[in-house]
Amino acid sequence: MNIEKTAEVYRKIMEELSRAVIGKNEIKKALVIGLIAGGHILIEGPPGSAKTTLAKSFSKIIGGTFKRIQFTPDMMPADITGFYLYSLQGEPSFIEGPIFANIVLADELNRTTPRTQSALLEAMQEHQVTIERQTFLLSSPFMVIATQVQTGGEGTYPLTDVQIDRFLLRAYSQHPDREEEGRIISSIDSIEAPDIKMVTTTEEIIAMQQLSKQIHVSPAVVNYITSIVHSLRFDPDVLSGLSARSGITIFKCARAFALLDGRDYVIPDDVKRLVYFAVEHRLRVKPEAEMEDITPRMIITRNLDKVPVPKF
Repeated sequence: MNIEKTAEVYRKIMEELSRAVIGKNEIKKALVIGLIAGGHILIEGPPGSAKTTLAKSFSKIIGGTFKRIQFTPDMMPADITGFYLYSLQGEPSFIEGPIFANIVLADELNRTTPRTQSALLEAMQEHQVTIERQTFLLSSPFMVIATQVQTGGEGTYPLTDVQIDRFLLRAYSQHPDREEEGRIISSIDSIEAPDIKMVTTTEEIIAMQQLSKQIHVSPAVVNYITSIVHSLRFDPDVLSGLSARSGITIFKCARAFALLDGRDYVIPDDVKRLVYFAVEHRLRVKPEAEMEDITPRMIITRNLDKVPVPKF
């Protein structure tokens, strides 16, 4: 696997995704970046904005095993991780849960209780699950693509800060604009039954993940990342400071972004493009700032303007 081959695989993935989903190119790219960076993606948006279609189509295109979990308020952690089933003779047999797959679609994650949401924590961070003191390793590559409906609606449970911090990137799926909606309506028959092909394999994905680790990140760019994180951490309108995962996320995703762009080095613009996806969902705004209509996006923009960009 080399940079040229990676760029070719990326082009094919984007082409196939476009057969099922019109527009939303930023989310499509975020999915590929998250996969190569070895992380998980949270997609938010109103019902009917193609969140589930994006995730399902993406899983088919990259190959490997796929499982979907439709979260509901009555779900239990064992419904996700699996459980031991004991025979009449007392012999245990392990029943795998849907978490045992390469791509796991956690559909409407915030419709289940925090107790059940927490079943994903160990899997997302350590790529393993522990059941009755027995540890089971998950498949490689492993990626959770979670969708979330608008919090505050009937039957929703807000994700905790710990859960949110496990997601490498957050993308927002909006309703289509007028032109895109016209294309969707005209092509609805082919969109509902797209002829999606698998264009890569899990072995190639693992090779791309390893290749991204060889992308050069200069000390000046690393300093730029840490300067942004520290500036946001101590912003007067931020309620709680960003964790170290924020800088690590930007670093890993910038390498993946450069790789997809056909470069073996990261530039400051890669960092600036990714900050919103990597940080916005992690920021908590102080109540008094919210009353003044200050949003996490506004805080990020303000700090990006303030932090000097290194010469490159």
